[in-house]
Amino acid sequence: MDRAKSTLEQWRTLQAVVDYGGYSQAAAKLNKSQSSLNHAVAKLQAQLGIELLEVKGRKAYLTEQGEVLLRRSRHITKSVAELELLANNLENGWEPSLTIAREIIYPMDKLVDALSAFQPESRGTRITIVDSVITGTHELIKDQLVDIAISGGVAPKGVLSEPLCELDFLLVCHPEHPLASEPNIEDDLTLAEHLQIVIKDTGQAANIDLGWLKAEQRWTVSNFHEALAILNRNIGFCWVPKHLVDSLIEAGKLSQLNLKGSSHKKVMMSLIIPNRDRQGPASERLEQLIMEQHRKN
Repeated sequence: MDRAKSTLEQWRTLQAVVDYGGYSQAAAKLNKSQSSLNHAVAKLQAQLGIELLEVKGRKAYLTEQGEVLLRRSRHITKSVAELELLANNLENGWEPSLTIAREIIYPMDKLVDALSAFQPESRGTRITIVDSVITGTHELIKDQLVDIAISGGVAPKGVLSEPLCELDFLLVCHPEHPLASEPNIEDDLTLAEHLQIVIKDTGQAANIDLGWLKAEQRWTVSNFHEALAILNRNIGFCWVPKHLVDSLIEAGKLSQLNLKGSSHKKVMMSLIIPNRDRQGPASERLEQLIMEQHRKN
């Protein structure tokens, strides 16, 4: 392997001279002598065989070649700084990556708000969000495939959970759907005569869908975005989280149905750490920030 002619310190010196507007200014900021900076840049230019700076009056200006090389050098010094930070984080136990299982009924804006607060403190931690449904979430928790899980309903057996919020589900259809003409439904046999849109369980060991499942005709989809697109075409009915349909009901794009004995459903959302013994400081901080989103309300 060929040995590099230049050093990172030389490139950092060049960057400082340019950023601070000259050798004397850079020397004052870096608490170094002006002559040492002059020497470092002069040696760099000699090693490369290219003039990087030219001095006009008391100010140093980049040459055309200098602009190209300086731009590339910034990427390199930044990468090295990030590499050193990562090494320090690993030494201190700060996780380089986190995986979050999010039950798809959980409001995404709450999670994004928590992640936005986490980002300035994240030290470059990479985040992966896995959308899941019912037993799919439970399997991720049981197999400890995620660092943090936001789960709906009853937590998996033997796992501690922290309540976050309670979500309402509403029964909805298109305003022109036959069910909308009589929104107060006396029994579920009336519903059973119509097509139902359901959300598929993401678990491998089960085939459970969200909501009441007595309709003979069912279309199963992966998420509520798909369900709403189907409802918008005046097809079927569906149980949907209230926060996803409030504005659509208000705008007259969907109609709420009231089924006697089950006008709405509630699901408790909880935060779960699958393995507390393995939890690191990044996961702990993000957990705190997610909890804070619900303490505000």
